Amino acid sequence: MLNTKFFEEMSSKLNEAVTSGPAKDFEKNARALLAQGFAKLDLVSREEYEVLEQRLAKLEARLAALEAQK
Repeated sequence: MLNTKFFEEMSSKLNEAVTSGPAKDFEKNARALLAQGFAKLDLVSREEYEVLEQRLAKLEARLAALEAQK
């Protein structure tokens, strides 16, 4: 039978190595770089986009109704 304690120890050591190693530093640096890049862009949140989308749909409906009156 396989020794499950051995695999648990190996798993915990690998997780510790990943969280404290260069991969974690790279992830932090990449996130910071992406956040800085996105901050420079003129982006809107999902909520703002959905509100504007609803307003546009209402305006299109009103425009169609006004055109139908002619």
